[in-house]
Amino acid sequence: MAGLSNGVNKMEFSVTVLPGDGIGPEVVAEGVKVLKGIGERFDHHFRLCHGLIGAAAFDREGAALPPRTLEMCKTGDAILLGAVGEPKYEDPKVNVRPESGYGLIRLRKELGLFANLRPVKLFSALVNSTNLKPEVVEGVDLMLVRELTGGLYFSEPKQIRQTSEGKEAIDTLRYSEKEIKRIVKVGFELSRSRRKKMTSVDKFQILRSSDLWREVAIDLAVEYPDVQLEHMHVDACAMRLIQRPIEFDVIVTENLFGDILSDLASMLAGSMGMMPSASLPGIPRDGTRLFGLYEPIHGSSPPLAKLDVANPIATILSVAMMLRYSFGLTREAAVVESSIDEVLQEGYRTDDIMSEGKTKVGTKMMGDLIAGKISKNHSPNDGLPVHPSRKLI
Repeated sequence: MAGLSNGVNKMEFSVTVLPGDGIGPEVVAEGVKVLKGIGERFDHHFRLCHGLIGAAAFDREGAALPPRTLEMCKTGDAILLGAVGEPKYEDPKVNVRPESGYGLIRLRKELGLFANLRPVKLFSALVNSTNLKPEVVEGVDLMLVRELTGGLYFSEPKQIRQTSEGKEAIDTLRYSEKEIKRIVKVGFELSRSRRKKMTSVDKFQILRSSDLWREVAIDLAVEYPDVQLEHMHVDACAMRLIQRPIEFDVIVTENLFGDILSDLASMLAGSMGMMPSASLPGIPRDGTRLFGLYEPIHGSSPPLAKLDVANPIATILSVAMMLRYSFGLTREAAVVESSIDEVLQEGYRTDDIMSEGKTKVGTKMMGDLIAGKISKNHSPNDGLPVHPSRKLI
């Protein structure tokens, strides 16, 4: 049970840690380091239970999501995950892949984590470090809400079959009114706590699922007269994200579109290594806390594994989201985010966000620097404000 108290301020939480593959174990180690630093600073206890997922699990136990890993996830208060994926499973002829429904995707479905929140905010220290002009990216602060358990990734039939003219592949895109309504509602609720503007992204008049998506969004908008709703085709949204990203506040969209758009949006934050995410079964109300899965949006990047070059900040920001959404520790989350900002302001960079005149550091050192700020520079009573892009409601 989340948030057991052993005193006035001390809290205990159970976190299932799934390092996964490639750079996953390295970035998760830094996330755990920061989590422990928060525990020491604020007198909380985080009980960590480590499990296997992805190729690491498949190689050792013959399943990308072993039953005991799934059970561990169901009994914990939150999950911290690294990444899954291994080149040897990327052969199209391989039927079981760690990143498919047999691994991470299945985990999300099993736990009912349909709402994926991907905040996109550029730290001011990185405004000259992106691939875009500073005047384009400065002030970017948006939340991309991706539907996570429906659409092309899950709908059946899904197969490759032999025909008289050769092989053909079938994927099915199916969304129910209920699935669309619950994720669009998350977008509206988020918009109410931000700038009260929501962009619903679809492919209206081309995909029938998008026709239903837009219909549901329009009907639901009646319940949110204080939120400005706009509709945008996914291709137009991709262009606008690069052209005028400052115009967006909350973007809500289906599974495949959200997957693609969030990777594109990572360039607004400087790198995929700066992009955290939270997968939730809805949104908390009246101070309630939600079980969630927290992970960086980047992949496993096997060529970078064990080289101490991966950026752990996305994972550490995911820890901040965990503290806020699943544990209700808003002050502690703000300390993590402020510590990252301080380290970046001092000029430290990993390879993916490196620029002239800055100091390059590795995965472990970046984690050490951020954890050091948490333990040395902040008081539990510092009253730091909540990072705007990390607020849920």
